[in-house]
Amino acid sequence: MSDKSYQLVPFPKIRRLMVDGGRMARQKHLIHGLVEIDVTDARRVIHKHKAKTGETLSFTAFIMACLGRAVEMNKHMQAYRTWRERLVLFDDVDVNTMFEVEVDGRKIIRPHIIREVNKKNLRELHEEIREFQSKHEHGREANFIDWFVLLPAFIRRFLLGILFRNPHWLKDMNGTVSLTAVGMFGNGGGWGIPVSNHTLQITLGGISEKPVLKNGQLENREFLCVTISIDHDIVDGAPAARFIQRLKELIESNYGISEFVEKA
Repeated sequence: MSDKSYQLVPFPKIRRLMVDGGRMARQKHLIHGLVEIDVTDARRVIHKHKAKTGETLSFTAFIMACLGRAVEMNKHMQAYRTWRERLVLFDDVDVNTMFEVEVDGRKIIRPHIIREVNKKNLRELHEEIREFQSKHEHGREANFIDWFVLLPAFIRRFLLGILFRNPHWLKDMNGTVSLTAVGMFGNGGGWGIPVSNHTLQITLGGISEKPVLKNGQLENREFLCVTISIDHDIVDGAPAARFIQRLKELIESNYGISEFVEKA
């Protein structure tokens, strides 16, 4: 007796790029740090800003501003290795991130690289993200991917192999750091463990509420679960730990938010 209670739907072509990326990522030796970062004060300011102005500050833009600053202070975190066994340390922090957008009534994931994050303030990052979310179909990366995924698999993987041997091409097409968020689609805490083709990958998980002893008083605080994945072939544990601590300090001190709110 056959079971007819199912549907056949097309395999999205964009997923071909994910399959190719996963194959490339298996060549890296990633270490993962699971970190909880207190975002209570940052989220409180964001909520107050929305209540006052009606504008929703992009939380991703806030994290990105902190990330750009932290990487700028330790450029080895985004180094790429050349085939001649040298490291290229780029000055610009180009963050590759993913956004869920709607195209022809369907929700799909679109990549976008935000350039020179370390040279932009929170307002500039916020506006660039909002613009991409509304005009994503015109993005350079999206146009390239729409063409690239139509190629046969062996050609795509051959071209990717060439790309990953040239740090300058890789920066142009893939950015220097990857940032993705999985916690926005659910409630509560939790981490994501990614595959990555970058030296540094930041994965934002869920936000959990926990009681914390602060100034002698128990207080409920909100903690963002962050997975920090690093290519151990390039970065050792000690500099990675210093980078994580610096990123944590920037986020917990509301880096860039005051200037954003004052100019609203």
